[in-house]
Amino acid sequence: MDSNNTAKASMGASSQLLLGLICALLLVLAVKRANLYLARRRFKQQHGCRPVQRSFRNRDPILGLDAVWNQIQRSKAGTLLEWLHWRNLTYGPTFAARMGLRFPGWLGGGADAIVTTDPENIKTVLATRFKDYGHGDTRTGSFGPLLGRGIFVVDGARWHESRALLRPNFAREQIADLDALERHLGLFFSLLPRRGDVAFLFGTSVHSLRALRESGGLVVGANGQAATSASDAAFAEAMNDAQADILMRARLSWMYHLRSHPRGAAAIRFAHTYVDRFVEEAVRQREALDLEKGGGGGGSSSASGTTPGGDKYVFLRELAKATKDRRVIRDELLNILLAGRDTTASLLSNLFFVLARRPDVWAKLKADVAVLEGRPPTYETLKKLKYVRYCLNESLRTHPVVPLNNKQALQDTLLPRGGGPDGQSPLFVPKGTVVAWSIYTLHRRREFYGDDADEFRPERWEALRPSWEYLPFNGGPRICVGQQYALTEAAYVTTRLVQEFERIENRDPGPWVESVGLTVCSRNGVKVGLYRASS
Repeated sequence: MDSNNTAKASMGASSQLLLGLICALLLVLAVKRANLYLARRRFKQQHGCRPVQRSFRNRDPILGLDAVWNQIQRSKAGTLLEWLHWRNLTYGPTFAARMGLRFPGWLGGGADAIVTTDPENIKTVLATRFKDYGHGDTRTGSFGPLLGRGIFVVDGARWHESRALLRPNFAREQIADLDALERHLGLFFSLLPRRGDVAFLFGTSVHSLRALRESGGLVVGANGQAATSASDAAFAEAMNDAQADILMRARLSWMYHLRSHPRGAAAIRFAHTYVDRFVEEAVRQREALDLEKGGGGGGSSSASGTTPGGDKYVFLRELAKATKDRRVIRDELLNILLAGRDTTASLLSNLFFVLARRPDVWAKLKADVAVLEGRPPTYETLKKLKYVRYCLNESLRTHPVVPLNNKQALQDTLLPRGGGPDGQSPLFVPKGTVVAWSIYTLHRRREFYGDDADEFRPERWEALRPSWEYLPFNGGPRICVGQQYALTEAAYVTTRLVQEFERIENRDPGPWVESVGLTVCSRNGVKVGLYRASS
């Protein structure tokens, strides 16, 4: 009997202790919440913040699952960018929305997302309050499996390290070296393939051009070992599948993990393995050179990346000089490959889609490059081809290669506009809120580009001097580190094509339909005919 009473007393004491702990926890949470509320109220009063007046209403007000479904379906239909454009025209330059699959405002304290095409707001996110915004958890979980902790994934000190590691590799000497590009164009003119090469990154071509001409042949990699063209083609296919996988991760967030995705996982593994072999060889060569130096062999390499033997500059070799951490090198290589692989190709394909339909623009391009008298342009002469530059600028305006962007508030912060009845007051942005913008829509705002903002008109760039309303390469500290390299490459290819061919003919009467992934291009490809002067 006594033992039963003792047990009951013990259980009662345990229950009281548990209840006390729960009450204490709830009290702590309540105090924290009250302090957060008071701190935020002071912040709003100090900066004159007013609430956003317009909101895009989701059918699912809790998790916003319909927003995710809507994005996926409209992306499949090729209407996502136009729908986002319609939202901004309907709800104004700055409004609240639910991105989907995130906790509602009454749990997190604020709007789930702020959508804006106000240049001042975008400037604030990218520059003025740069430290207040970053990728947060929006990219780590989605892009991280493929890109690791590379420059496009990380924030803070790690981002500064990546930037410092990569910036020297885009020095003028590398950008101005157009010889390799000219060699590849020799094959390009005869084959006009769909994919380009990556010699600049790995120190050897993946031979996608040659593979089209010599099916089944062997090619030699940077490590001196033979690799089948099938393996190289598989890498390109793996990168396509890997990009599709990380894009789906970004759209679905935690729901991505509710089912397996074997194709995406296999593609990421293949891409990592493929790149690792180049990384391993580069690190071994670097270690061997260090041993040679230590033994008095006198081996050295110049600041420009050219070795005593006269080897050409190779991006991978330069990374191996800066670090021997194989994972860091692989991450940064894949980040730069992702940035450069489809972006320049998309820019050129979007431009030539338009050129095939605009003989007037083609004629002006012919006149612009005629000053070269058939000679391939140099880095310096490219700068003098104004109409080539106007066409590239206009293509990037009407069809920005990276059409969407967002950042997450890393702490409580603000946007300078968007609050109050007139939308001109500062807007409070709670920590965790995503600020998203459509560059596609920003570039079509008639306040900045006129009533013909939807039209492709290169001549507008004769007088146009845009600021934060034109962002094809991002802006602020995170502006694209390879911007000048990409523009030089695109200008060179455009110039050589215009030189090589007398006229261009449209072979696809349909309109431009978007295909939105990590970049945007024509959904149906670019079907054109190119004719030499003698044909």
